[in-house]
Amino acid sequence: MAIDHSAKTEARLRHAGLRPTRQRMALASLLYAKGDRHLTVEELHEEATFAGIDVSLATVYNTLHQFTEARMIRVLAVEGNRTYFDTNVSDHHHFFIEGRNEVLDVPTSNITINNLPEPPEGMEIAHVDVVIRLREKKS
Repeated sequence: MAIDHSAKTEARLRHAGLRPTRQRMALASLLYAKGDRHLTVEELHEEATFAGIDVSLATVYNTLHQFTEARMIRVLAVEGNRTYFDTNVSDHHHFFIEGRNEVLDVPTSNITINNLPEPPEGMEIAHVDVVIRLREKKS
């Protein structure tokens, strides 16, 4: 897989307030190369290794959290021990396919959320995540 060290990737990092280091450029290029998607730290590390990018699992973890803080990606906690990172930062919800550990987007127009509680004093609701768990039908 060719790594795109393009001006677009650099501009994306700079717009987010991040310095475009070699590792950030490489990981951002991998992350956004396939459009909107959901992946774990381990999956991105595996892609980086396959692409010949010499980066530790800890660096991938730290970089994804920097991207999250910069609002380039969203964290999606689907299972207790597995966190996904979502390149689509718009308001939307998810299907989670149990047994496959696969996450799919649900179009926002398909779900309406009403009667949310009032947040505590001084707080506001940032967004609401709905995860709809799916499993294969038993025959």
